[in-house]
Amino acid sequence: MSKPLSRAASAAILQEQRQIRRERLLSTPGLLVGLVVFALIVLAALVIPAVSGVDPNEMTVSLRLSPPSPEHPFGTDEFGRDLFTRVLHGARVSLAVGGSVALLSCLLGTVIGIYASYFKALDQVLMRICDGLIAIPGILLAIALMAALGAGSWNVVLALTIVYTPSVARVVRSSALVTKAQTYVEAAKVQGATNRRILWKLILPSVISPLTVQASFIFAQAIISEASLSFLGAGIPAPAASWGNILQASRAVFSRAPWTVLFPGAAVVLCVLSLNLLGDGLRDYLDPRTGGRRKK
Repeated sequence: MSKPLSRAASAAILQEQRQIRRERLLSTPGLLVGLVVFALIVLAALVIPAVSGVDPNEMTVSLRLSPPSPEHPFGTDEFGRDLFTRVLHGARVSLAVGGSVALLSCLLGTVIGIYASYFKALDQVLMRICDGLIAIPGILLAIALMAALGAGSWNVVLALTIVYTPSVARVVRSSALVTKAQTYVEAAKVQGATNRRILWKLILPSVISPLTVQASFIFAQAIISEASLSFLGAGIPAPAASWGNILQASRAVFSRAPWTVLFPGAAVVLCVLSLNLLGDGLRDYLDPRTGGRRKK
């Protein structure tokens, strides 16, 4: 019988593990950059509007299409509304929609993918439905669903959840199939473990890493899709501030006031870029072999 590790040996092992995690984190600068930028965007969207107390729909006609100034850092729009405040309120909408879509699609996709990987009869049905949904371009499927559901933030969340759940289900299913073939899963079956225990105690932990990476990418894609739907008039209805409908309203005054396009467009690009860097960094951090292959 092996002797238990001493307290000093356990502390040394924990210290070594922390050092390895620290070195791995520092070797993925994209993760740190994406995390910091995204955290700053979330902090600005939550804190600045609450502190300033400026109404994003307050109109000052005499100041319409004013260029950026100390009073209005991003200028004003065609109705004299403060564009800085509207962009920050639009960030709240986009972050709420993107986070809700990422959460719901990951939850549904995990359930579908795990059950499809374990039960062959369900696999044939569920995966064929997912294949059919994936075959339709995402933005066209979202527009069709919004036409049926009507404009509104919760309808946007529902439509985009339907769009992105099949891709999550396929990622979870592929990871679960690998785990299902492992020896310890077969041993659990022989010992009489229930299907529920095998699915949620043995298979589920193995799909957390790829699921986390997929969630960050879906977050970014959902922000782009929401902005696209709002730009086309099928997403968040005016006068509620959204990056998409701010860009849509700026089309008529772009030649006279380019800042009405520049700042909300830059906000979309910066937020999506930070989430993509975060996703790439998470993939390298959670699977060092992937990072090593990419560097080679």
